[in-house]
Amino acid sequence: MSKFHETETTAFCLEARFLDFVIKDGYKLKGLMLATPEGECYVKLAKHLRVAFDWRLPRGTWLQVVGEKKYNRKTGEVKLKAERILAARIDTVTQRQDAENFSVSSPHETKPKAAKSTILVCQKSDCMKRGGKEVCQAIQAAMSDRGLEDQVTIKGTGCMKNCKAGPNVVMPDKTRYSRILATQVPALMDKHFAAKDQDSEMTKAIASSTNI
Repeated sequence: MSKFHETETTAFCLEARFLDFVIKDGYKLKGLMLATPEGECYVKLAKHLRVAFDWRLPRGTWLQVVGEKKYNRKTGEVKLKAERILAARIDTVTQRQDAENFSVSSPHETKPKAAKSTILVCQKSDCMKRGGKEVCQAIQAAMSDRGLEDQVTIKGTGCMKNCKAGPNVVMPDKTRYSRILATQVPALMDKHFAAKDQDSEMTKAIASSTNI
């Protein structure tokens, strides 16, 4: 059987909850993990979506995903590629939430667990030699001091292709910082996670002393 006949390509449209981003090479957006009634699935993003996608999308958001589905008859493998992503209609979401339960918490709990934001920190040798380990420790300490352990997580990555300007850090809103010092971390955390009315001198200092 030819490769052409082994693969069946069709259009698909599904509504699912956003679970997490799928990252390639430590910082490049590749696709999304979604929760559907059949279980979790991976959807690759078309190039135009990867370039413009909003990294601030909250976990748990209901999405309508439209794209191309490839089914391999020989292996049974299914690949999904999103060409268009929209917010799911409110009435449809309400119906699905009434009919299905995706929560892993106790059925008696009514307060949903907040999704964590992710700070990416390069773990390659050049960044580590330039103080990456100390930066990670400073971020963990700052998270603890501000009570952010349940809201923020740190994820080590591969090379971010900016070795000479290490340590390299990418915040949840996709803002990238280079040449970060451990002493600058508290102000950096305040800038991205503190209340909007906080405007300390340290926050001003971090903006002028780091590269974005």
